[in-house]
Amino acid sequence: MLAHRTTLFTASGTALARASARAASAKGRDIIDLSAGEISANLPSTISEGAIDAIRRGINGYTDTIGMAELRQALAHKLSQETGQAYSFEEIAVTGGAKQALFNATLVLLDPGDQVIVPAPYWSTFAAQVLLAGAQPVSVDTRENGYVPNIADIESALTPRTRAIVVNTPNNPTGAVYDDQTLVAIAELALAHDLWVIFDECYGAFTHQGRRHRSIVSLVPQIRSRTITVNSFSKSLAMTGWRIGYMAAPAAVVSAVKALQSHSTSNPNVIAQHAVLHHLQNGDREAEAILREQLTAARSLGLEILSKLKDVDLPAAEGGFYLYLDLSRLLGSSNSVWAGKTADDVAAALLEETGVVVVPGTVFGDPTGLRLSYGGLPDRLRAGCHRLVAFLDTRNDRNLVVGARQ
Repeated sequence: MLAHRTTLFTASGTALARASARAASAKGRDIIDLSAGEISANLPSTISEGAIDAIRRGINGYTDTIGMAELRQALAHKLSQETGQAYSFEEIAVTGGAKQALFNATLVLLDPGDQVIVPAPYWSTFAAQVLLAGAQPVSVDTRENGYVPNIADIESALTPRTRAIVVNTPNNPTGAVYDDQTLVAIAELALAHDLWVIFDECYGAFTHQGRRHRSIVSLVPQIRSRTITVNSFSKSLAMTGWRIGYMAAPAAVVSAVKALQSHSTSNPNVIAQHAVLHHLQNGDREAEAILREQLTAARSLGLEILSKLKDVDLPAAEGGFYLYLDLSRLLGSSNSVWAGKTADDVAAALLEETGVVVVPGTVFGDPTGLRLSYGGLPDRLRAGCHRLVAFLDTRNDRNLVVGARQ
């Protein structure tokens, strides 16, 4: 018999989508995977150099549980420059990717019965980790407000048990970038109600259409003592498999995280730590610039093709590297073959009939959304988007013709 907590969550929806792609591909089908939350790109030379040098020097032992002091100093310097707030290494914990940083935060901040505001659509791990901590995720729908939370809606969701608010900008899955006004209002609300802000900025390196990512602590310095900032190098340097992330938080929180991590994974991978340290000390930001250019071109390509969709509005795609389609008009039309269906049905049929893998919005608490990644190879993105457009439009056109004949 399994523990009761195993009933509180299922495997990551994005991981399941990737598994579906692999399974279909193994059968010899031509599969186009637009589900992956990663960028196809060469590793920055400074990362390779740092890792190879560490291996050649025979570095293979433990480091401090929450990362080497030199790396934490470098990260503190990075955060200080980005936020305009002076961080020290005592306020930094290095983790096995951003997921561990978030998991650590939920376990050291939340008690059973606490509630956490999670704007929806949301990355499913947010809700799962809150549940694992014995707390309750409280969803606040953002779909009617351009996928940015309405402050009045957040305030209405607060109860005496509310402990924290999750802020994920640029957002996964929607690509929404929270404006300064929204971030300031969230910070003021958190201060007024003595709440924590869990600020996930993993996609902060990539914004589009003149949008700019801002840290909530740079806008409202007073919220810093109530904020857990989480980031990683998985997206910004296209090194998802290296599993290296970090959190910035008050020293007392970092101390608790250190004790917790000492009983779970202990220190993050030592070679990955040295690789990132070498990059921070010697990198010139060229790698990040190249990735931004690559994603900007891919975004334009995807939007150009998706603009041909007849019953689906073009996504804003302000940040990150996802195109999030709102299928509500398609699914809600009585003339549509998809009437009464959900994004799960669309995604399943899309895979079965065209070999294109996407992530249905139900994974993110939204039964009407569909997430496509444009982080992959351009030719696969082009082919996948063309297949999707043809599939959705042809299906509907065919249904309208049949309906007219009846």
